[in-house]
Amino acid sequence: MSPLYVAIDTPHLARARAIAQRVRHHVGGLKLGLEFFVANGQPGVRDMAAIGLPIFLDLKLHDIPNTVAKAVQALGPLAPAILTVHASGGRAMLEDAKAAAPPATKVVGVTMLTSLDDSDLAATGISGSAHDQVLRLTDLSAEAGIDGIVCAGPEVAAARKRWAKGFLVVPGIRLPDDHVGDQKRIMTPRQALDAGASILVVGRPITQAEDPDTAARAIEATL
Repeated sequence: MSPLYVAIDTPHLARARAIAQRVRHHVGGLKLGLEFFVANGQPGVRDMAAIGLPIFLDLKLHDIPNTVAKAVQALGPLAPAILTVHASGGRAMLEDAKAAAPPATKVVGVTMLTSLDDSDLAATGISGSAHDQVLRLTDLSAEAGIDGIVCAGPEVAAARKRWAKGFLVVPGIRLPDDHVGDQKRIMTPRQALDAGASILVVGRPITQAEDPDTAARAIEATL
């Protein structure tokens, strides 16, 4: 199975299905985010799952432990392959999220969004670098017993050293000539895999390409 997951971040179900159908033979799964879920709900997720690829439900849940646990339980019938929560929600929240998830669902903690850098972190009152914060949250996620984390490419090698058996999800993946967009901490697909990524998440370089199938093939070829 390919480690490449395509991020289908659109509220339009027909467009999401069209993209997924075009790239389905060159990716390992489909990532559906908050934009898609708010517009289409659980029926939309089921519709996408019918295409036959694993579903990565990227909702980045973050609330008090009881609320997150009940939200995860409510998502249980969808049986996503991967589900995200914010690692900064704390150990109790992470533990409760994992306990509430279906056994086959990997619960992964988002460390720092790839749109943030050191200055953004400082603006929230957290001292130290983005790298340091990712490692702190990596340790917390491992101690809480969830399955892995989401981190940017520049931090994945260090996270892998800290958590040898962790499931490491790396977004912000770009080929050398790709437009960076709002991503600040990026890496190429090959670099991320070599650094220890378990799966790679690629969105706009595929979904906004003139030919998404060709774009997915080009990225797959680098792996």
